[in-house]
Amino acid sequence: MHPFRTIYIDMNSFFASVEQHEEPYLRGKPVGITAMEGDVGCLVAASYEAKYFGVKTTMSIKEAKILCPKIILRPSRHRLYVRYNQRIARIFDQYAELEYVRSVDEFQIALGGTTSNLNVASKLVKTMKDALKYEIGENLKFSAGIGSNHLLAKIAGKLEKPDGMQWLSPDNMPQRLSNIPLGDLPGIGRGVLFKLNSAGIHNCEQMYNLDPRHARKIWGSIIGERFIRLLQGEDIPLETTKRGGYGNSKMLAPENRTLKNAYLVSRWLIEKSVARLRRDNYTASQFSLFLRIQNPRNRWGHSVKTHYSQDTAHFLDINRRLWRMMYSQKHPYLISSISVHLGNILPLNKRSGEMLLPMEMAKKNDRERLSRTLDTINKRFGASTITYGINKAHNGFFERG
Repeated sequence: MHPFRTIYIDMNSFFASVEQHEEPYLRGKPVGITAMEGDVGCLVAASYEAKYFGVKTTMSIKEAKILCPKIILRPSRHRLYVRYNQRIARIFDQYAELEYVRSVDEFQIALGGTTSNLNVASKLVKTMKDALKYEIGENLKFSAGIGSNHLLAKIAGKLEKPDGMQWLSPDNMPQRLSNIPLGDLPGIGRGVLFKLNSAGIHNCEQMYNLDPRHARKIWGSIIGERFIRLLQGEDIPLETTKRGGYGNSKMLAPENRTLKNAYLVSRWLIEKSVARLRRDNYTASQFSLFLRIQNPRNRWGHSVKTHYSQDTAHFLDINRRLWRMMYSQKHPYLISSISVHLGNILPLNKRSGEMLLPMEMAKKNDRERLSRTLDTINKRFGASTITYGINKAHNGFFERG
């Protein structure tokens, strides 16, 4: 049998399970986790008790209540889920080689030596399941996939839910996926699926037997070749991702959709984004603002190129000018979503000096040093202790808890 190199762990209904663990009243009941307070918007997670009635993630709350009238809604608390993620990671790391924390509810374990044997790897999964139950509680469960590489392990982890365990390697491929639709595989979105179907590929067996070089042509990139080689069992490491910029997006709650409040939320998003830019010692030379207008129904977006900067006040000034431009063109009444983005980033230590600006090579200017000082104060005494004028916090999925 081929050696196994990865265990992929996918926590089952993680957000809902955490809430059930925290609040015993919720255990055994259908629970839906919402992106915002109240009965508007959609679900970001659902417990298995809710899924039994057909409730799904991203389903509107209205539709979920039709399918499951007794569903109990709780607002998401992402920071709480991150704390549980860290607790779970520490537990796994005691028993195995935790290679990657892939997301807030997904973990990747490296196998090698004796653990590359299927029986040993299976026992390791059971050990981690028992440890999680003992150290945190029986509400938090996971499905595990054991594979000869990270892609096969991830696919295997989705074959048996909840609380399951399956394996994939060249020894049982592609037969094991004979009943799995192509679109259910990770990385096969609508666009790629259309390209595959257009090339006469309609099932997993046909895709498995593709020449990797042909896959590169179908995908239009090296990603296709990598995907097929992984599917065929080759051990290809994960690619290191490169950051392209910093930004924040927000679907606005009803009370923040007025023009005034939406603008103040945009200021808050910019302060958060530029603070992260400074934290990582980057500068940006492009600012983009994208708005979805609710009334009249429309969209608007614009980008501005500027000198490389990490000065919050500088980007707030660009933002103000863009809002004035947008208003003169659209005259909106309500804004439903905002996205800000700081692009074309460059490390501070690689920034050249500017003769016409108070800016020395690879050094912060006075305003940037002031911004850094404010970051230090806010980190010590709490976020938004000092702000750049008036803004409006819009804590949602990633800020609560």
